[in-house]
Amino acid sequence: MAAGGEIASLLLVGAGKMGGALLQAWLDRDFDAAHVYVLDPQLAPRIAALCAARGVMVGAPATPPSVLVLAVKPQTLDDVAPALVPLARQDTLVISILAGKTIHDVAQRLPGAIVRAMPNIAAEVGSGITAAVASASVTSAQKHTANALLSAVGRVEWLSDESLIDAITAVSGSGPAYVFYFAECLAEAAVAAGLPRDLATRLARATIEGAGALLARRPEVSVTELRAAVTSPGGTTAAALAVLSEAGLEKLIADAVAAAKRRARELSG
Repeated sequence: MAAGGEIASLLLVGAGKMGGALLQAWLDRDFDAAHVYVLDPQLAPRIAALCAARGVMVGAPATPPSVLVLAVKPQTLDDVAPALVPLARQDTLVISILAGKTIHDVAQRLPGAIVRAMPNIAAEVGSGITAAVASASVTSAQKHTANALLSAVGRVEWLSDESLIDAITAVSGSGPAYVFYFAECLAEAAVAAGLPRDLATRLARATIEGAGALLARRPEVSVTELRAAVTSPGGTTAAALAVLSEAGLEKLIADAVAAAKRRARELSG
């Protein structure tokens, strides 16, 4: 993603976990660091070192950038927005990854053509999934630019309806935590079954890593088919799945996603 016609300059506001992951991915994809600016009053040492090593400018550019990426904590938007107003024009592409902040929320505070995006934590390893929705003022060229920037950390799914973001937050935004919790439970169950804790932890992590890799490499096979392939009739897996089914796992997951969706809606006002 070399700098050129579609991105004259880019300002990243906030370089925490998600902002830092995006910056690292852009630089790894050969985006011209001379066109990148990072604005963060509490820049982490690792990001500061990355900027110094790659020639990324720390601070605001002298002129408005063509792309402004908002990656600050959502609750700080009102504090940082006034200083950003002079750095955004009506034709600036503003990419917001502020959880719970709608396109309208951002538009009330900043000019620009706004893309709202919801990445997840797997962006840190380039395996994220990001849902994105563009405001009516975003041009096709700007959408292409946003897609290139967001896809640096994983897949991008474009939405036509912003109201879907709350459900997506509940599924893919919060979803990694559900998987990590399952890994915790699986490890504890392994300990209860008699395995040493260190071995139980390694087995749980490797099992989930392997299952995830299989999902990624076999997109033509449904998850139901993959589950069936591991489940011999009358076997050990069937016995375990029967317990999960009887315990109402499907309903528990549905209730959990519904609760996360409700909370996302509450936070977005």
